Amino acid sequence: MTEPIYVIGVGLTKFDKPGTKEDDYPDWAREAATAALSDAGVDYDAVDQTFTGYCFGDSTSGQRAIYGLGLAGIPVVNVNNNCSTGSSALWLARQTVRGGLARCVLALGFEKMQRGSLGLKYIDRTNALDRHLQAMAAGRGGWEERPYASQTFGDAGREHMERYGSTIACWMSVAIASRSVRRHRRAMGCAGSRARCRRAMGLCWCGRRSSR
Repeated sequence: MTEPIYVIGVGLTKFDKPGTKEDDYPDWAREAATAALSDAGVDYDAVDQTFTGYCFGDSTSGQRAIYGLGLAGIPVVNVNNNCSTGSSALWLARQTVRGGLARCVLALGFEKMQRGSLGLKYIDRTNALDRHLQAMAAGRGGWEERPYASQTFGDAGREHMERYGSTIACWMSVAIASRSVRRHRRAMGCAGSRARCRRAMGLCWCGRRSSR
């Protein structure tokens, strides 16, 4: 039987809108990692390896983020997997410990986004989502001039409605309302002033947001 793997410490910084947060990603990474180590009751010297997750930044931003904790000479692996970047970094940390390659691994995530909607960064090469976007455009009767991220998620929801008969009310009550309200309440209780939204919200708020 495999021995259990434990998350023994957690830390985070205050979430803010892009372009409004002070300092820079190395400062935020150091703050979150220091809090996690303190919560775990271990020193950075006990960490055997780190997995650093981010999407917007140069290829070795993870190493730069870790420098704030010290130059320990441990492996630093950068993780970029879009919306699943954080869970991917945590999964890799678990696999490393489970495989006996390390006893203590730090999974660290940070992001410094620009203002406005998500857009394409590199236009001189094949887009990683090209086949998905082409299929989406063909299935929806063309491409609309609006942010591609919101269009992608919105079209996925519309296709589910057409295939399986789900409704806007269903999405609001199940996919948006129940999850976001529970998550927001947990954030209010655990993160307090570090959460992005620090005002209690109910199901009515989610319904208004989903209808826009």
